Amino acid sequence: MKVEIKIDSQYEETSVIIVTNELTDEVRELSKMLSGSNERFIVGFADGASGTAAVLENDKIIRIYSANQKVRIVTENGEYISKLRLYELEERLPRGEFVRVSNSEIVHLSKVKDFDLSFSGSICVRFSDNSTTYVSRRYVSKIKKYLGM
Repeated sequence: MKVEIKIDSQYEETSVIIVTNELTDEVRELSKMLSGSNERFIVGFADGASGTAAVLENDKIIRIYSANQKVRIVTENGEYISKLRLYELEERLPRGEFVRVSNSEIVHLSKVKDFDLSFSGSICVRFSDNSTTYVSRRYVSKIKKYLGM
């Protein structure tokens, strides 16, 4: 990627133009980042407390998964329920920090302690809180490529 900065006193406001031959995920992510549309938090509800909403900062989230027709957000401080669907949360979260490991789960890469590749055809993900999950077979090659393995 080529980056060019042009300083011109005629401009009162900073403007960014992206010139590309095709609209890729990288270009979309760059556009979202520059426009400031990535949220730094999401809202979750304590399980059983229907009226109590908590602001969950992205850097405290360990994983997000779907189970029993609810989207659950696991943080360092506990587990919460989201009113958003998994794909909606995936769109709001920074792509370089969060990655989908199955149709029903997104993990925060900075909260991953290690990846265990010893399982035949699958990857076991161990988190900083010592909980684990598995990358579904459908996502194994994508995760390996993403991590440069």
